[in-house]
Amino acid sequence: MQAQWRLQEWRTLLDNSQTLSDQQKLEAVNDFFNQRLRFSDDISIWGEVDYWASPAESMVKGAADCEDYSIAKYFSLRRAGIPNDQLRLTYVKALELNQAHMVLTYYATPDSEPLVLDNLTDRILPASHRNDLLPVYSFNAEGLWLAGRGNSQTGSAKQLSRWQDLLKKMQNEGFDDLALP
Repeated sequence: MQAQWRLQEWRTLLDNSQTLSDQQKLEAVNDFFNQRLRFSDDISIWGEVDYWASPAESMVKGAADCEDYSIAKYFSLRRAGIPNDQLRLTYVKALELNQAHMVLTYYATPDSEPLVLDNLTDRILPASHRNDLLPVYSFNAEGLWLAGRGNSQTGSAKQLSRWQDLLKKMQNEGFDDLALP
C-alpha cells in the first residue's frame, strides 16, 4: 500500500510540475525525493553491490542510494520539461565521507555554474558552494564530460553500460521519449 501511495504522489508531482518555473521544478523534485526515500545502500535494497534503480523501482522500495536519487531527479525533471542539455548526473568524491557519490547538476545555460541537487542536503546550491564535493565526471543521455575539461564533451554516454541498461529499463517503463538522444 505504501508503494502505491508513493507512486501516486510521484505521478501527481510529474503532472503538477509542468507549469512551474525551472527553479520551482528543481526545488519540488529535489524535496520530493529527499523527503520520501530512505537512504540505504544497494546491498541492503537489492542484494547487489551496484544497482541503478529506475525512479519507479525506488518509489516501490521506498529506499535509494545516491545514484538512485540522482536518477529519479533527472528523469522527473526531464518529464517536467527541463531539457536534457541542462541536466547531468555527476560523479563526485564526497570529501567529508571520503567516498564516491553522485549528484544531479543543473545548468541554466551551457556556460553557467551548475546548481547541485543532492540527497545529502535539501539545499540546492551552486557548485562553488559545495566545497565538500570534488567532481570527477558527468553524463546525460547525450554525452560524457570529464571534470576540469570545461564544458567540452569528452565522450559518449554509450560508454557507460549501467546507464545504457537503465535507459532500456526506462523505455520499458514509458520514459522512452526522454531518455535517448
